[in-house]
Amino acid sequence: MLKRIQRRFALSEQGAKDLIKGCIACAVQNISFMAPVGLLYYFVCDMLEGGVSGSQAAVYTAGCVVCLLFIFGAAWFQYNGTYLATYVESGVRRISLAEKLRKIPLSFFGKKDLADLTNSIMSDCATLETAFSHYVPALFGSIISTILIAVGLFTFDWRMAAAAVWVLPIAFAVVIFSARVQNYFGRKQMSAKIDLEEGVQECIETLRDLRSNNSEDDYLAGLDKKIRAVEVRHIKSELATALFVVSASLILRLGIATVALVGSVLLVGGTLGVPTFFMFLLVASRLYEPLEGALQNLAAVISTNTNIERMNEILDHPVQTGAYKVGNRGCDIEFKNVAFSYNSGEKVLKDVSFTAKQGEVTALVGPSGGGKTTVSRLAARFWDIDSGRITIGGADVSKVDPETLLSLYSIVFQDVTLFNNTIMENIRIGKKDAADEEVIAAAKLANCDEFAEKLPAGYNSMIGENGCELSGGERQRISIARAFLKNAPVILLDEATASLDVENETLIQTALSRLIKDKTVLVIAHRMRTVSGADKIVVLADGVVKEQGTPAELMEKRGIFRRMVELQKESGSWSL
Repeated sequence: MLKRIQRRFALSEQGAKDLIKGCIACAVQNISFMAPVGLLYYFVCDMLEGGVSGSQAAVYTAGCVVCLLFIFGAAWFQYNGTYLATYVESGVRRISLAEKLRKIPLSFFGKKDLADLTNSIMSDCATLETAFSHYVPALFGSIISTILIAVGLFTFDWRMAAAAVWVLPIAFAVVIFSARVQNYFGRKQMSAKIDLEEGVQECIETLRDLRSNNSEDDYLAGLDKKIRAVEVRHIKSELATALFVVSASLILRLGIATVALVGSVLLVGGTLGVPTFFMFLLVASRLYEPLEGALQNLAAVISTNTNIERMNEILDHPVQTGAYKVGNRGCDIEFKNVAFSYNSGEKVLKDVSFTAKQGEVTALVGPSGGGKTTVSRLAARFWDIDSGRITIGGADVSKVDPETLLSLYSIVFQDVTLFNNTIMENIRIGKKDAADEEVIAAAKLANCDEFAEKLPAGYNSMIGENGCELSGGERQRISIARAFLKNAPVILLDEATASLDVENETLIQTALSRLIKDKTVLVIAHRMRTVSGADKIVVLADGVVKEQGTPAELMEKRGIFRRMVELQKESGSWSL
């Protein structure tokens, strides 16, 4: 049962247990509101039979106090069992999603938009937080308490009880049968909402380009349409829900009329006492009030199906696993007949084979889209290959835990990501426990001291969101400093010097030459002068290895590499 609840509502095991407790707590609270009705019933009976004595009055006074304490205790139990437990589970859910995303292959992120994933962790979790604190426990609590109260009513008078509860299954059936319609509108509403969030995020990220091309008005006009689409979807969803919920509520109201009508007939016929008739009228008025809210809650629970499906998509996605010990002998990286595709049927790499030896610089070159970056990512197991084998020091990377494997790599990406923190802390990401002296030493190797020491706070200067206070070259040097600080045996450089001027590029290459001693270095570059000193060149084009060898050997072959070198020499002589 716990497993089914966990799956149905995307909960942890403790969250499923807390949900059950919350439902019971709501049921107890609903029943507590019926206690004064029972006390009032017996009081009326005593009054009609000849009045209430002093001792009886004391009993009823004590009964009132007990009822108040019962209601207070039930309310306290309900609050702790729903709200507090839900807030704890909300935090657990976000952490579990983040942990799962940390272990999911990067191929998953290529198919999902950033706004979509952010929406799952923040908005979907918030929606479910509201559902599990306000809707789900109240709904099932109402069902449980209604069944128990109905059983109690049948012990008094089955005819009046039938008149009171006949509307319940019909009202619930109306809302339950509406699930498919509500799911349809819920998915449409979520799709429009994500589309809008993507548009807003894109607008903020590309505002500079929009302004420089005088395209703000056109883009905002499109964004306005997305806003209107979200409004329309919200209205349609609300109308669809209201159509069924209001119909069910009207059916519930028929129960009060039925109780009054049947009770009047039985009362006139002399087969029903006045106190019993009076009690059933009170119970009916109290019975339907929480149920009307429960019907709305049922509709709200059904509408969360879309959110739960999106979260389960993340939680159910297979993760990359492997041994926590690499067991490698050295750090040679070898590709053997590797094939890979991001999407089925679209091969990016086909039968790629080469070896990047330890203590050497292996450069990956070739036309754009040839698979250079993909090769470097596969070496670090960002994705799992379709066929073939990739080894590091003889150890198959597909059988190693990704985080353990990445401990062997220092990576400098083409697109640098920095945090809104100091230069010191941005570099320290390469080695969390590094002392300030180690960080500064790595920064100097990457030539970061040139700009860091000019800032008012030096290495403790804040650099803004994603390093917005720095130039492209300065940001890239911080990324290179991280790799120096980590000092891993394998270094992957993806266009690491693309944003540097000639002078700084020369300084970085000098530092790299000191860093790469006895290490495996895989370099991706488009500028041929960057890889002129490489020990080995691997030319990738159309997803296959076209050429490989030393720069001198490839120049003699008069193939792709030589052609690229000659073209860049021609472009170097071009002028306005």
